[in-house]
Amino acid sequence: MKPLTLKDVAVRAGVSPKTVSRVINGEAYVRPEVREAVQRVVDELGYRPNAFARELSSSRSFLLGLYFDDPASTYAADLQRGALAQCRSLSYHLVVEQVTRDRPGWLAECEASLRSMRLGGAILTPPLCDWPELLDLFARMEVPVVRISPGDFPLRTAAIDMDECGAARELTEALIALGHRAIGFIQGNPEHHAAARRLEGFRAAMAAAGLDVPPERALQGDFTFRSGLEAGERLLAQPQRPSAIFAANDEMALGVLVAAMRAGIAVPEQLSIAGFDDAAIARMAWPPLSTVRQPHVEMAAAAVDLLDGIARRDDGTTAHRSRRLPYTLVLRESSGPAALP
Repeated sequence: MKPLTLKDVAVRAGVSPKTVSRVINGEAYVRPEVREAVQRVVDELGYRPNAFARELSSSRSFLLGLYFDDPASTYAADLQRGALAQCRSLSYHLVVEQVTRDRPGWLAECEASLRSMRLGGAILTPPLCDWPELLDLFARMEVPVVRISPGDFPLRTAAIDMDECGAARELTEALIALGHRAIGFIQGNPEHHAAARRLEGFRAAMAAAGLDVPPERALQGDFTFRSGLEAGERLLAQPQRPSAIFAANDEMALGVLVAAMRAGIAVPEQLSIAGFDDAAIARMAWPPLSTVRQPHVEMAAAAVDLLDGIARRDDGTTAHRSRRLPYTLVLRESSGPAALP
């Protein structure tokens, strides 16, 4: 005769296996009438839980996963700092995982990795935070997820983000206030939804000021220094070159700065440059970059807090709780008044 399982009890009682586990382990967050109904079925079926399985089901995992497509980026480094600090304060351990879709079998590899660890939760960063097959995998494995800056904020899972569109608009308005009218823009990786929102904010500010953005003045980049350098060289080689260039992240803005140096164009006297993120390189560059300070460290810490809340509240009330953190406009020496014609 097939041994009774916890799932058999759940089916008979009309509740989830997790609810049965809570009742058996004497956990809170179960309504009295539900507890009585489950216990009645347990008694009727004569169910006796496996002692080892019961120990596992009643213990929390204090291991969290932080997932990137490029863990070596400055963006990733800031998120790791924030997550590590908060994990330390809450007695969690953190494992950093890289996931890419550039080879066959990547999803199976990720599933095998998940099965080898008992994660209490996962933090997914762009762009993989929007990969439906990856989200489905975590849901199937019943691993709680908090996403950083997802495209469908705040749907499906808990999430942390900031107003990317509003921040880009405000920085563009600051350049316009300095007298710039011909402003170039370098777009980020199209797989990152934040890239589209930053472009949207730039275009909105330009449109509100009655300024055109010709196609040749909004070039595609991919958030890397190399793409910023190449796009910067193309913009600066145009017959009517822009008086300011806004790159969608600091690494690309640094590429523009190098392009200007190679071309003998003084910054900010002849060209203003702005980035986005306020990474360490924005402060170390010369001249230091004007940018938007995105609270990467705080975003990662907040993601850890949300996962801890999900673990503590077994009723699932935090499953879709999301937070939006504030940004800060930072104007430095790389931007100045537009040069007179």
